[in-house]
Amino acid sequence: MTVKFGLLGAGRIGKVHARAIRNNPDAELVAVADAIPAAAQSLAEGYGIAVRSIDEIAQSPDIDAVVICTPTDTHADLIEQFTAIGKAVFCEKPIDLSVERVRRCLAAVKANGGTLMVGFNRRFDPDFMAVKAAIDGGAIGEVEMVTISSRDPGAPPADYIKRSGGIFRDMTIHDFDMARWLLGEEPETVVAQASVLTDPAIGDLGDYDSVNVILKTASGRQAIITNSRRATYGYDQRIEVLGSKGSVAAENQREANIEIANAQGFTRPPLLNFFMTRYTEAYANEIEGFIAAVSAKGETPTTGEDGLKALVLADAALRSAQEGRAVIVSEILG
Repeated sequence: MTVKFGLLGAGRIGKVHARAIRNNPDAELVAVADAIPAAAQSLAEGYGIAVRSIDEIAQSPDIDAVVICTPTDTHADLIEQFTAIGKAVFCEKPIDLSVERVRRCLAAVKANGGTLMVGFNRRFDPDFMAVKAAIDGGAIGEVEMVTISSRDPGAPPADYIKRSGGIFRDMTIHDFDMARWLLGEEPETVVAQASVLTDPAIGDLGDYDSVNVILKTASGRQAIITNSRRATYGYDQRIEVLGSKGSVAAENQREANIEIANAQGFTRPPLLNFFMTRYTEAYANEIEGFIAAVSAKGETPTTGEDGLKALVLADAALRSAQEGRAVIVSEILG
C-alpha cells in the first residue's frame, strides 16, 4: 500500500518530513498547505506537488494521511478535524500546551476511531534504538538510572520562545519521553531546578534556558535530565543507562567519526550542529513507522497517550521549578 500524504505546514520541520516522505518507497507526498503562500509554493515547486488549503486537503480523496507541522495552538483542532473524516494523522509534539485540552482531543480521536501518532523522533534514532535494544535484551540487567544530556547550540528566536510553552514543554518534553521509554516505568515524582544563565532576554519572556530534572518511579528508578540553550561546542545529545549488570551509552555524533593524533595532541571533528542533521535518520525511521501502522491499520509506535504523559511531566517540572519542591505527577493529572 502506498500512503498518500498531505503536509500541513511548510516550515523547517515540514521540510524535514517532506524529505522523509519523498524518500520512502511506500509513501507519496501529494499536497502542501501553509498560511504563508510563498512557503507552500516554494515547497510544492521543489517536490512537484500541489498547493491546497487545509480544508481542500481534508476533502481530497487522493490523500490518506496528514502530517501536522503547523503552530502548536492549531494541533488539537486539526487532529480532531482529520480523524473525524477518517484520515490518519501524524502530529508534531505537543498536541497542545494544556493537559485538559489534550485529554479532550484524545477522547475525540478515540470516538472517531482515528489513527494518531505524535512525533517523538528521538525514539527512532539508530543509536538510541540500540540502547533500548540492549536494555530489552538484558545486557545491563535491571535499569536503575538513566542520564540524558540534551543541549542546544543556541536559543531559538524570541518570537518562538513566546509561543513555545517554555523550555520544559518545548525542549525537555523530548527527554521526558525518552526517560519514560528507557526507564520502563512511569515516573511518579519530579524535582526540577531552572535558571536563566545564557540570555537575560529569555527570562524577560518568562522562560528558562538552563534546567535539571530528576524523575523517580515507584520502584526507585531514576532519570536525570540536563538541558541548556547554549552549548558552544555543538548539538549535545548523549544518553547513559546504568543497570544492575552494567551500563550502555550513546555518545554524540560528529561530522566524521575520526580522531587525529599528532604533536599538537588529539583532535576530533566537531559535533553535528543542528537537529535537522543530527536526527535525519530518526525522522526517516519515524515516518516509516507511521506508514507501517497506517498500512496495517495497527497502533502507532508513539501514541497520543505518550504525548499526554510527556506533557504532564513537563507541567510537573515547571511547577517544581516555580515552587521549589518535589511534585507528585498525580497533582497534575488531578
